[in-house]
Amino acid sequence: MVSKLREITNAGLMDCKKALTESQGSIDAAVDILRKRGVATAAKKAGREAKEGVISQSILPGARVGVLAEINCETDFVAKNESFRAFCDDIARKLATDPNADVEADRVAAVSKIGENVKIGRHHRLEVTGNGLVAAYIHTGAKVGVLVEVGAGKEATCASEEFKQLIRDITLQIAAASPVAVSRDNVDPALIAKETEIATEQVKGKPPQAIAKIVEGKLDKYFQTVCLLDQGFVKNGEVTIREHIAAIGKQLGDDLVVRRFVRFQVGEAIATAV
Repeated sequence: MVSKLREITNAGLMDCKKALTESQGSIDAAVDILRKRGVATAAKKAGREAKEGVISQSILPGARVGVLAEINCETDFVAKNESFRAFCDDIARKLATDPNADVEADRVAAVSKIGENVKIGRHHRLEVTGNGLVAAYIHTGAKVGVLVEVGAGKEATCASEEFKQLIRDITLQIAAASPVAVSRDNVDPALIAKETEIATEQVKGKPPQAIAKIVEGKLDKYFQTVCLLDQGFVKNGEVTIREHIAAIGKQLGDDLVVRRFVRFQVGEAIATAV
């Protein structure tokens, strides 16, 4: 009876025994007791900082839907725990399957089981429209994760190993080089304005025509750093990602395009909010 109650609620052995005693052996009543206590425990821990955690992902069969999620906890010790990692993977899978999934009960149960505050910090879901695939990559340690959508002109392209390898390479590129946008057209105008201001300040006092050229050059270097397509390919620095994609597209006789991506790093959203 105790083992069955633990299976239903994920509660500890002693908690299950106490709940069964209190409910006079009724499993249904014991479940209610444990759930109420779990909610109460989660509420008590809600104010505690949860800055550690992991990035988790789920790609549904067919690779046309994927989710990247950041799940936070209080300590790195818990973040490395296999049970916590399994919980995070399950949350990502549920959010991939149903974008409106209510996972609060799962979170409360995790708090009760783990003994730390647990937060589902953020998640992003990509669903392919037209021809293309999504792919994800979680870097060693699960502190950095990437989700990307790459489109193709022909359906047959999506089944090719060359296309799948290209997407895998792009996820590694994003994880390693930390771009902020696919192309220059996608860079936040506020970031461009900030870089322009900084570059202009660095060369103030020079002739206006010289300033314009120098600032343009500095912006070009900035775009090569933050724009995925302008970055040097991490596997071959002699070519850019744009050139590598074009080469694979030529092999396949198709037009390939990186439509969008997200890159999560544990704690960065918390730091930005602060």
